[in-house]
Amino acid sequence: MKRDVFQALADPTRRAILMSLREKDSNVNGLAEQFDMTRQAVSLHVRYLEECGVISVTKEGRNRLCQIEAYELSKVNDWLEPFKELWNKRYNQLDDLLTEMQ
Repeated sequence: MKRDVFQALADPTRRAILMSLREKDSNVNGLAEQFDMTRQAVSLHVRYLEECGVISVTKEGRNRLCQIEAYELSKVNDWLEPFKELWNKRYNQLDDLLTEMQ
């Protein structure tokens, strides 16, 4: 079952795994060292992220190397774009008001 990218981002641990992978690719053991949970629990989060399509996992010998897949994450950016425009408009209004007050 293919999961949705937004489901991947719904959990704080999965977001933290993505932030870690943003810096460098890692195996599951390397990721597990960063969290106060079992390797098996981290593996479940990794599997979930893989099912959502936001990371890929490749086997290299006995290791499973995890890396970010930017395409699925770009869907989040596309969804957020209208909100960015709204935020920019509001920031500009605030900037205008502050300039006016000076």
